[in-house]
Amino acid sequence: MTLSNRPGASRRLPGAAGRLDACLGRLRRGPGDPTHRRVGEVWWRSCWTPEGSALLQLRDDGDDVALRAWGEGAEWALDQAPRLLGCHDEGRLETSHPVLRELVHRFPRLRVGATDLVCESLLPSVVEQKVTGAEAFRAIHRLTRRLGEPAPGPAGTRGHPAEGMRLPLRPAQWAGIASWDYLKAGVDQRRATTLVGAARRSRALERTLTSSDADAALRSLPGIGPWTSARTRQQAHGDPDAWSIGDYHVPRQISLALCGEELDDDDCAELLEPFAGQRYRVELLVLLGGPRRERRGPRRSLPTHLPTRW
Repeated sequence: MTLSNRPGASRRLPGAAGRLDACLGRLRRGPGDPTHRRVGEVWWRSCWTPEGSALLQLRDDGDDVALRAWGEGAEWALDQAPRLLGCHDEGRLETSHPVLRELVHRFPRLRVGATDLVCESLLPSVVEQKVTGAEAFRAIHRLTRRLGEPAPGPAGTRGHPAEGMRLPLRPAQWAGIASWDYLKAGVDQRRATTLVGAARRSRALERTLTSSDADAALRSLPGIGPWTSARTRQQAHGDPDAWSIGDYHVPRQISLALCGEELDDDDCAELLEPFAGQRYRVELLVLLGGPRRERRGPRRSLPTHLPTRW
């Protein structure tokens, strides 16, 4: 029996239905991400675990989530899945703020999930620094499709919903990309240098067991600031307090929801102080259903000064 035809290991998570889009959608880096795919109501996720590669299938089944996994890391991925879907997250935002109170009521199943894989989140987050999401996702997709290994199991079966999925790049692969290949993918020298430096520290970074330890370790690296640290800890550690400070849009949206005005980082941080410990949860609620500012002006065009021939 070939690897792609093996049935895979399976498991169920009782009571976890309704979380897939929120938890996995936060990990998917734009449409066309070759490591995360939603087909109908089924999610597919590939990852490198400490035990090896894994492809994970997740779908709601009544009140539960049905899981199936393939690859050397299948058992690790199944054991870790409760944290991926936020089953450990018992935090609930207690607030008298009318907008947030209404959002808590509207999204009672919101959980902050954790992958427990620091570099899987950190290294693509470096690509996302100081550029638009579309630019970053395009670069990540190009590099992953060109250099990433095929995901295990049915990803190699023609016509299967997971056909063609790739594994995320491992730290050694990020570190081994030539500078001109980074440029071809649209990643400038500054970000490429930060990526290579962080990838070479991957073993130490993966040992940071708590979000606070990770924040200190991450921000000690050249080129890693509070935004990249927060994005990494949101995904890898499931830190409900790691709000996206330094983001271009998020402080404006949070402040619009909390006080009706669009404010900068410093003023937004002051508004969020009463919610310390739950500031990322506030951010998620606002992004899910908070008020939106009116868009004005033409959409920004993506830059074309970097060579992209892949």
